[in-house]
Amino acid sequence: MDETKINLALVQMTVEGGEPINNIARAKRMIKEAAQNNAQIVLLPEALDLGWTDPSALTNALPIPEGETYRALAQAAKSNKVYVCAGLIEKDGDKVYNSAVIISTEGELLLKHRKINELKIGHKYYALGENLNVCDTEYGRIGLMICADANTKGKNLSRSLAMMGAELILSPCSWAVPADHDNEKEPYGKTWYNAYSPVAKEFSVWIAGCSNVGLMTGGPWKGWKGIGCSLVVDAEGNEQLKGPYGDDAETILYIEIAPVKHQR
Repeated sequence: MDETKINLALVQMTVEGGEPINNIARAKRMIKEAAQNNAQIVLLPEALDLGWTDPSALTNALPIPEGETYRALAQAAKSNKVYVCAGLIEKDGDKVYNSAVIISTEGELLLKHRKINELKIGHKYYALGENLNVCDTEYGRIGLMICADANTKGKNLSRSLAMMGAELILSPCSWAVPADHDNEKEPYGKTWYNAYSPVAKEFSVWIAGCSNVGLMTGGPWKGWKGIGCSLVVDAEGNEQLKGPYGDDAETILYIEIAPVKHQR
């Protein structure tokens, strides 16, 4: 089985609820920094423009690919010659979606996914997606999901991406805990390792999830904290990278991965 090594960067960035100008500026800076450190694919969090379940979704969401937030990320991908995967809140007609995109090194939209397995508290803000897909790149076939899409009964969404030939699955995430969560008594991350590892091992697929950090200032989880702990699991189901925990744990994580080339 052939392997192609890829430099993957996970941008565990601060996301400020309802502050798209600040968030996009931060994302652009960190994409540039990742590219300068030889990243080829840059993975960013879920809902990085407005924050997950922030009420601003109902008034400030923008279309994809026409909206300013998407276009700013597309320009960052093109100017830095990197693939960018990021979560954005999308307006389409009278509906709002919790979406994610994969953008090519030329700034082209390769793939858009609308979150399917949204938590019930998110239904007030987001319509549910209906499709899964993969895209082909020089680094292999990439699948796209968002956060809790990985944690359905039977892991059927991530398994479906793997059955569609994905060699790498990327997942923008927003992992948060109550303000009084004690990470020493209850270490965060087992839920996501248990979601990723069986699928990774069964299908020989790498899976990477990148979460934001920062306090949530609106919505049903107001007062909770985004805590990072971004995660990469290899094609044998082993944890290869875990980001630091904390609402102030903003960082860029780098890892060289080697997705297994599948027969097609």
